[in-house]
Amino acid sequence: MTGASTYDLTGKRVFVAGHRGMVGSAVVRRLASENCTVLTADRRELDLTKEEPTLRWLAANRPDVVIHAAAKVGGIAANNNFPVDFLCDNLALELSVIRASHAVGVRRLLFLGSSCIYPKHAKQPIAESELLTGPLEPTNEWYAIAKIAGLKMCQAFRRQYGDDFISVMPTNLYGRGDNYHPDHSHVPAALIRRFHEAKLAKAPTVTVWGTGTPLREFLNVEDFADACVFLLKNYSSDLPINVGSGDELSIADFARTVAEVVGYQGELAFDTSKPDGTPRKLLDSSRIRGLGWRPNVALRAGLAAAYADFLKGSGRHLEVSATR
Repeated sequence: MTGASTYDLTGKRVFVAGHRGMVGSAVVRRLASENCTVLTADRRELDLTKEEPTLRWLAANRPDVVIHAAAKVGGIAANNNFPVDFLCDNLALELSVIRASHAVGVRRLLFLGSSCIYPKHAKQPIAESELLTGPLEPTNEWYAIAKIAGLKMCQAFRRQYGDDFISVMPTNLYGRGDNYHPDHSHVPAALIRRFHEAKLAKAPTVTVWGTGTPLREFLNVEDFADACVFLLKNYSSDLPINVGSGDELSIADFARTVAEVVGYQGELAFDTSKPDGTPRKLLDSSRIRGLGWRPNVALRAGLAAAYADFLKGSGRHLEVSATR
């Protein structure tokens, strides 16, 4: 199948793997408005990198749907410092969850990918057809290769066994429950923490990695969770599908917006000795738009909500990754 379908979540049992991460917790919140039973498993109860325990758990709990949001994630520094972790842990999660889901007869599986699967110099905006057409961005290739493997696993199980497994590729996400580790977080969370600490310290400047010129789009995690549920109900294909906001801005402009939201009034400095990453990364989200989905959270409002969540301390301030 290559496009639209209809799947009713009413009465279904839905397992969210990675329910404590930023995306997984947002998906759990979104599913609360569906007439379904949400299943979760704490990592102390179930190590999803181990296939045999995962198989036993799925066989005992019999979900109809699996949302695979479990992953080791992080920013440029974390990817550079922990390449083995980012490659091997994510491959282990994918092999375990996807194969076990097939073995117990899961009806629908949604695999959470990443926009970093696309080549560093992909044609813009990036269509799903750009996958594997060029070299990856070196600063996150370990994570990207693992995510490509997960996407290909879903395609393989669909083609060989007819399993209704789909892959969703989000743009840069931010929002409630993000990871605010000082060294290993993504850009939005890192800037929120940095500007907040600078405001408290009355620091005259805040340094931002790179030149500030790369262009990015950002999507609130609540919007992405809504897109995941929408796609579970309305999409079936072996082709991955992009989910983005459609709006892009430079890292410099994004940093200034975060500073304004946080209330930091000092100057921004750009450390050009640090890597920029991919020069531009705007997803072509026309396929999901064609199915009828649109984002709802404006960037400034979403950042304000994320900052409020940071102040409440519900994000992860010390963890290296948002894992299962």
